[in-house]
Amino acid sequence: MNKPAVYPLAMRVMHWLMAALVLSLVFAGLTMVKSLGPWQQQLLAWHKAMGLLAMLAILVRLYLRLRSDTPKLPDSVPKMQQIAAKLTQLGFYILLVVMPLSGYLMQNAAGRPLELFGLPLPSLLNTDLALYGLFREIHGWAALLLVLLIVVHIIAALYHGLIKRDGVFSSMLRR
Repeated sequence: MNKPAVYPLAMRVMHWLMAALVLSLVFAGLTMVKSLGPWQQQLLAWHKAMGLLAMLAILVRLYLRLRSDTPKLPDSVPKMQQIAAKLTQLGFYILLVVMPLSGYLMQNAAGRPLELFGLPLPSLLNTDLALYGLFREIHGWAALLLVLLIVVHIIAALYHGLIKRDGVFSSMLRR
């Protein structure tokens, strides 16, 4: 079966929407931990709500990924770069699940109730300061790894789009 030249529309839309959502969540998260300004509580509430939305979005994205036929990397891409691309993609999916899940569990362990669209969400854990600390560490390290992967991803995308011009970059843009 022939592989498509571009990603399906639903996957492209999810890619760009999640890119905007994740970048804004990372920016908000980094801003929150660096300040005790009066706006911090409002930013934290927004971060929690958007983090829950990100959790739903990654589930949709995983579903689309499993159901969709995606473009193959060009034969001109060296085997090691193909392996690096697959590992980066796998890393993204793992981190995009770990980030909201660790945030959710961190809030549970802190005894802070969460809501999604005004509906209370169940707490999966009892209040436990040690677990709160563990999930906070996981959340923080996962954020740093995610930022690293984002930088690598952007550099690779620009390399393929501006230097190689091999269709990899345009497979996420065009129809």
